Amino acid sequence: MMRSYIGIFLLLAGALGWAAPRAHVVTFGKAMSVKLLVGPDEDQSLDMTIRGMSVDGRMREFVTGDVHDVTDRLLVVQRAFRVNDRLPEDPKGPRWRWQRGDWLLVDRQTGRILELKLPEFDPFYSDASWYRDYAAYCGMSDSGGRVYAVVAQLGHKRPVLEKEIGRARQGEMPDSECARPKWQRDPARVTFFPKDRPEIKVEIRGRTADVATSEEKEH
Repeated sequence: MMRSYIGIFLLLAGALGWAAPRAHVVTFGKAMSVKLLVGPDEDQSLDMTIRGMSVDGRMREFVTGDVHDVTDRLLVVQRAFRVNDRLPEDPKGPRWRWQRGDWLLVDRQTGRILELKLPEFDPFYSDASWYRDYAAYCGMSDSGGRVYAVVAQLGHKRPVLEKEIGRARQGEMPDSECARPKWQRDPARVTFFPKDRPEIKVEIRGRTADVATSEEKEH
């Protein structure tokens, strides 16, 4: 009788194991240094660290910067890619140059990679800081003329916060509009550091945001 129970248990365990979804393996390769061209004539360069991202051993994307685990299943990381800078009159063969791209959402369970369209996010000027499923960064208008303090939340098209900071300087260096925002917890707060402008402190409560600049706090 005991052997019958063991046999039934093994059959059930095998059936459950067969039905359970197989988690995919997401890995990141060795860090490599490449050149990011900057300046008005793109005659200057900065070092940018990139890594290859593979799913189940298959190379899928190049990425740059830190990986943020949103949950034990989901992670976000910024994409890096090469674009062909060859002119029609140039000698044959591509002229590859590296650029920063949008953020990617990676699902370890399904192996899917989704490109995130964060509101007002500019891959050159925006330096996103993540906390839980929130991204805080200084965004740019479509025309490139205005800068915004933005807090976006995964799964929502409308940002939690979109506060205009002022006219964009359109500097020649990456992240030249703002330093990276800084998060705090309990309660969730984030501080923006626009260049040559007052700090902006924001308290996040779900889908709402309370904002106060350092100038407002003095009064």
